[in-house]
Formats: sequence, C-alpha cells, structure tokens
Amino acid sequence: MAKLLLGGAVAAALNETTKNRAEALKQRGVTPALCIVRCGEKAADLSYEKGAVKRAEEAGIAVVKRVLPVDVKAEELAAVLDALNEDASVHGVLLLRPLPAHLREVEDDLCNYLAAEKDVDGITDCSAAGVFLGKKRGFAPCTPQACMEILDYYGIDCRGKNAVVIGRSAVVGRPAASLLLRRDATVTVCHTKTKNVAALAKKADIVISAAGVQNSLTANFVGAGQTVVDVSINWDATKNGGKGGITGDADFAAVEPLVAAITPVPGGVGAVTTAVLMRHVVEAAEK
Repeated sequence: MAKLLLGGAVAAALNETTKNRAEALKQRGVTPALCIVRCGEKAADLSYEKGAVKRAEEAGIAVVKRVLPVDVKAEELAAVLDALNEDASVHGVLLLRPLPAHLREVEDDLCNYLAAEKDVDGITDCSAAGVFLGKKRGFAPCTPQACMEILDYYGIDCRGKNAVVIGRSAVVGRPAASLLLRRDATVTVCHTKTKNVAALAKKADIVISAAGVQNSLTANFVGAGQTVVDVSINWDATKNGGKGGITGDADFAAVEPLVAAITPVPGGVGAVTTAVLMRHVVEAAEK
C-alpha cells in the first residue's frame, strides 16, 4: 500500500507560517491584501473564488473583488489591471482564468498588463522567465509550486532523481519541469506527441501527471518505489453513486498498490495550491 501524500497537512503547515507572517505585517501597519478579478459568473470561477476567500480569511489576508461583466471589453479589463498595479493597498492580484471566449485570443496580452510584483499566480511572461531562469521575478504558478511543497513536506529529495512530467502546459507542466530542474532532478517532459510515455514514466523516480485526462495514468505507467503527484482535476459523473465527483489522471485503484507514494484526488495538490497563493500574497506585501 502506498503512502498517501495528503495535501491537508501540507496546507495547514503553510497556512500557519503565512498567518504568522501576515500578523507581523499588521503590527507594522500593513494588511496584506488580495484582489480577485472575475469576468462573469462561471461556476468554476465562483467555486475557486469561494475557496480562496475562505483561505485568505484564515490567513489574515484582506480580500477585495473586481467583478466584471462576462462581455467585458479587452481594454476595460486592461484598465482594471493597470489601476490595480497603481493601488498600493493591493499587494496581489488573482485574475480568474480562462477568460471569456471572446478574450481568449488576447488572454496572454491581458495577463501581461499585470505587474510582476503583484502576479501571485505566475501568469505573466516576467514570472515565467523567473521560474525558467531561477531568478526572483514575480512568482511561480501556484499549482506546480504546490507540487514542490508536497515533495518537501514529505521529505522526498529530488536531487539526482529521474522525474517525468506528463503535460507541457505553461500553467503546470513546463513550470513544474523547471522547478524540478532547480532541485537537481533529471527531467523528461512528455506530451501528446511523445512516443512510449508509459515506458518513460515507468523508469522514473518521480512522476508528475498533468495530462488532464481521467484514468490516463494506468498501472502500465508506474512501478515500485515511485512517487506519483497527480495534479489534474477531472469530473467523473459515475462517482458518489452517480452524483459525480472529481478525480485525477491516475487510475487510483490500479496505481496506488504499485507505487511508494501518491497524492489522492481530491485531497492532494488542490488544497496546497490555495495555501501557496496566500503565501505569495504575504511575500508580495513584505516586498
């Protein structure tokens, strides 16, 4: 039976430290503040926003919201981000994405209106360059950083290890690979055009799966002694007696008995992601 790498314990440890740092700032007259920018009323955005607000309250971080209509024009959203860059009372900005369909073609351009020092979810090119170059520019995206926090908390040393990252998105896969390289792992990034992904994954010491495809990580991909970090959140309509529920990439029942350690979904990376976000807000306020 594999060791379960539970995100709740990791998040609790991060939250305690973040809360103490926030309190220290308040004693100096600074209240760390996060602004959440949302376009429309999409259910997924509202759910994430609710969780972020709750976590912020627990950490002693103030939250303000800028809710824009779903048909907001690109120049209007850009103006909001520009104004937040100049607002000294706001230390971090969370722009909920993906943006509405009519803004998808200019989404990257809009993200880059945000100042790197307030980019607490690592969505700007400057933040991406910081992750890639290993320099303190902006912040790493919260989800890949959460993967690293889990590995650290459970004492899984990356140095000299072979790591396979499944998925090459700019949001998770590529930054996760860069963060692993900074920890002296030897990293292989697999994607939809990679041949024999299962064979590559099976040889790895650490597997980070961010494919976003339910049950895509089967028993053929894993082996004894491995650590599996399942990043993805997929919807499985058959769970909970047909009521539905979230699941990761891993065929958990088949994979868990074969590996040394694994993150469950739910209960793994997700809880840590918002904890990392709050730490970034406090770090931005400290800077």
